[in-house]
Amino acid sequence: MTQDTLSTAQKRPVLSYLKWAIIVTFLGLALGAVLGWQTTGTLGGMLSILFIVTVLAVLEISLSFDNAIVNANKLKDMQPVWQRRFLTWGILIAVFGMRIVFPLLIVVIAAGIGPWQALVLAASQPDEYARIMHDAHLPIAAFGGTFLMMVGLSFFFDHEKDVHWVGWIEHHMAKYASIRGVEVAVVLLFVLGFSHLLEGAERTTFFTAAIWGLMTFLLVEVLGGLLDSTQETLHGAAKGGLGAFLYLEVLDASFSFDGVIGAFALSQNLFVIAIGLGIGAMYVRSMTIMLVENSTLSEYRYLEHGAFYAIIALSVVMFAQSLVHIPEVITGLGGATLIGISLWSSIRWNRHEAQLAAQ
Repeated sequence: MTQDTLSTAQKRPVLSYLKWAIIVTFLGLALGAVLGWQTTGTLGGMLSILFIVTVLAVLEISLSFDNAIVNANKLKDMQPVWQRRFLTWGILIAVFGMRIVFPLLIVVIAAGIGPWQALVLAASQPDEYARIMHDAHLPIAAFGGTFLMMVGLSFFFDHEKDVHWVGWIEHHMAKYASIRGVEVAVVLLFVLGFSHLLEGAERTTFFTAAIWGLMTFLLVEVLGGLLDSTQETLHGAAKGGLGAFLYLEVLDASFSFDGVIGAFALSQNLFVIAIGLGIGAMYVRSMTIMLVENSTLSEYRYLEHGAFYAIIALSVVMFAQSLVHIPEVITGLGGATLIGISLWSSIRWNRHEAQLAAQ
């Protein structure tokens, strides 16, 4: 792609966007088959591993479709060079960083062992590795849920926002957006409410992790603004450089938290999980490119709204998982349903406008 690419490229067939995702799928399934044969030594065991890899990939796609829409929303305003960097470096960070390094890092911190010992533990004692990951779910859910709720509310609490899907809600949110820190107050109310439903050490852990999630969002916003303004001063460039790249990476990490933890319900093998979620991440990348190149977000005016409602719903689900287990399939279907309804509403609006223009 050239310097001007993503936002100006001509529309291509859908399959052309999925080329690399399909290649990675075949490579991942081949790797999964080899891993399954080596670990079980039976055809049935190999097929079981392949099935788990496939389910994990589908689960990652369903959980991350709203992530692709939000990525596209930010990506369309980024400088072309940073667009390419996010779609190359960013996907490497997403696949290897969040799907492999992140689960290892959790065990390193929780068990107080070194990275190599954590890798050995994952390979030799998957049950113990999965237990440590499960025990770390509470602070991860609080951190990720807080960050994602801030992302979702920041879209609606915007006084310049003039396109409303659910008007009776969004109109009032845009109206009160001029009140400084209103979204922070809403998030803190949620955090306080859920923390009071917990007891003892769990309450302290949840609240502390949630505050760190809030602080991370605010720091990323401030740092992103400073980085982009510095780039603009030095190079005369428009906004959407290193700061936007950093924001998208943290956002992707927050989306990945729940999927990585939930994957251990299907498999306790870190390498199987990495293959399945890595395949799914490639499809998310392909969907992001397709959304930007085809200007889908401008063509379907409520699609972004559905994605951000799905983000808020996901954040509430992550909070609720500190109290009860909610299957990841329900989370994925819920987000997909909200996005589907917003797409249907957009199509209806387009048809209505076309009828008015034809009169």
